This record gives sequence, structure tokens and C-alpha cells, in this order.
Amino acid sequence: MINNFSMKAFNIEATSHSPKVSFDPEKQLFEISGESRPENASVFYEPILNWIKDFEATFDGNSEAFNDPFTFDFKLDYFNSTSAKFILDFCKKIGQLQVKGLQLNVRWLYEEDDDDMLEVGKEMARMAKIPFEYVEIEIDAN
Repeated sequence: MINNFSMKAFNIEATSHSPKVSFDPEKQLFEISGESRPENASVFYEPILNWIKDFEATFDGNSEAFNDPFTFDFKLDYFNSTSAKFILDFCKKIGQLQVKGLQLNVRWLYEEDDDDMLEVGKEMARMAKIPFEYVEIEIDAN
């Protein structure tokens, strides 16, 4: 159990070069969305990876304490190769949570007709050794 949800939410606002990060353990919803091409990906992703590491440390494997699975949403429009390494590291951390018994839904959201982003999601899932749900998003015609 997560110390009665003592883990604080973690948020980073999106910029033109970095994604929005919204982790809310109380709502059991985690999201990374937007573009990821920060000038220094290591500096950007380090606090994110540290947060998920701390989250993992607070979880004792008692998945019965939660009625619903935790949802991890990846809704990335674009990310560069440097960001890809850190996103993969994050996915591997999610996999470690799953091994510890936490119920998870990992969703890879991609725009319709963006076969490249779909394939990248499939590759991330394969390398992280966790199942993803692939959700096609309709592009707004406006």
C-alpha cells in the first residue's frame, strides 16, 4: 500500500520543447504528453525517474489495497532519440511495478494515421517487457 497515498502528485507544465508530466497517485493516473525534445534530456527526465523510483519504494506489493489499476498514459506527439532512452527507462520502471504486483494499464495514445508513433510504442512495450494498450486518437478536422 502507498502509505495512505502519502506520495505527492508530481507535475511539470509543457513547454514547446518538453512534455507535460502529470502523476497523481491518489487518482491512480500518470500521464506524459506533448513533445519531448528538451535541450538536456538527462536534466529534464532525472526528477521524473527519481519520482517513479520513490513511488516504487513506497509500494509494498499489496495490490488488493487498490480497487482499480493504475493508468499510465503516453500521449506523445514527438520525441527525439535522446528522450526515447529516458522514456524507455521510465517504461522499464513501470514494468518493475507490475512485477511487484501493482495492477497497471499502460496506454500508448497516437494520432490516427501516425503509424510511426504506433510502431515506436510497440517497440517500447517489447523492450520494456510490459503490455501496452494502443489507443488511436482521431485528428480534429477543424
